[in-house]
Amino acid sequence: MEWSGPASSLERVMRQQVEESLTVVGDFTSRRVPAPVQFPGKATAVIGMRRTGKTTFMRQLRAERARAGMPLKRLPMLSLEDERLTGMDATKLGSFIDSYSDELVAAGEGFPVAWFLDEIQVVPGWERLVRRLLDSDEAQVFVSGSSAALLSKEVATALRGRAWEVSIFPFSLDEAIRHSGAHPPENLTAISRQERAELEARCAAWLMEGGFPEAQSLDASLRRRLLADYVNVAILRDVIDRHEVSNVAGLRWMTRHLLANAASLFSVEGFHRALRGQGIAIARDTVHQLLAHLEDCFLIRTVWMESDSARQRMVNPRKAYPVDPGLISVFDRSGRANVGHALETAVLIELERRRCEVTYVRTAQRHEVDFLARHEDGGVELIQVCADASDARTAEREIRALREASDSYPHAVKRLLTCNRRGLPSEVPEGVRAQPVYEWMLSPT
Repeated sequence: MEWSGPASSLERVMRQQVEESLTVVGDFTSRRVPAPVQFPGKATAVIGMRRTGKTTFMRQLRAERARAGMPLKRLPMLSLEDERLTGMDATKLGSFIDSYSDELVAAGEGFPVAWFLDEIQVVPGWERLVRRLLDSDEAQVFVSGSSAALLSKEVATALRGRAWEVSIFPFSLDEAIRHSGAHPPENLTAISRQERAELEARCAAWLMEGGFPEAQSLDASLRRRLLADYVNVAILRDVIDRHEVSNVAGLRWMTRHLLANAASLFSVEGFHRALRGQGIAIARDTVHQLLAHLEDCFLIRTVWMESDSARQRMVNPRKAYPVDPGLISVFDRSGRANVGHALETAVLIELERRRCEVTYVRTAQRHEVDFLARHEDGGVELIQVCADASDARTAEREIRALREASDSYPHAVKRLLTCNRRGLPSEVPEGVRAQPVYEWMLSPT
């Protein structure tokens, strides 16, 4: 496309970025999002923790549309965090977008144009611009953002009902396998013993290493350093800077505790007492706030106890998990393998990836089921996670809790997930589905 007329320095940078985006789509591991990535009349807001691949996913969406026949000229992408765009505001960005659209019309390229606006939060007033573009019926809009100025999740909420959220997490098992250059088996019931052994080894490695894209294939020491840096940046920029946190000691203590004790029950009251016992002066309300900040930046995920009573949910402890199982070994100094905690973390993140509403269940007999998952299609699952249920007493304990919980949720699928086939119970009662976690994760959703 030929661009005519004088241009400001900001316009020249944007023109350069667009021209570059029209020549290279990029090479990447495709992400599988088990939900629509676009909804009519809404901007697609790509959200998630830093370094999980939100920008790469935007490039993937462009590539998919290009392969479907949409000309690249109608798929412009701008990275608005470019330091050369300092001083950009919604008026200047809108003027550029209008000018680009006019050029398309003059060239006979037609509509719609799909705008991919990465790190949109740096442009003051961007919300009004995005709403105007959506109202014009001549543009599709995809946005992402993650910074101390506006957290990833807030990009979606700032659009006040005009955003369709798409969450990007660290690599799933399927994505990690494909990123390594291999291919997950298409039919798990037909694989050989050797193929199954290789798949189980790959799954075990993924549970320990995690799924952050940049951490794949790194040696253990370098990976731990990289993941620790991710956590430090999230704490500094997305919590301390964003919310002007003054009790940094309490925040760091909480972060280390939650990441080192994945899948454990967490009580604000109990943790508040523990901090005071360590000589850290902190208000109870501050503990609540710090936990909310860690959730907002996607570093920590929490699960409430299932109850119809809001009060019951509030007075009972939550279960807390990192956003990626690879973070556990970075912060746990006990020397334990923590396979069970990593497995439970991976299952929760997979459920969130599938857009499930997740709680945990405490039965009338005071036994616990790890997850009650409500799917968007109305399906319900009771999921018990156990690294190794081959011991008869362990299997009886896990299955007993599932049976007790099914009294309250009779239509729920009862599922027991283990690390591998060796960990399956020798006997599984009718109505309970027991399988290795990789079979569940690699099966179609």
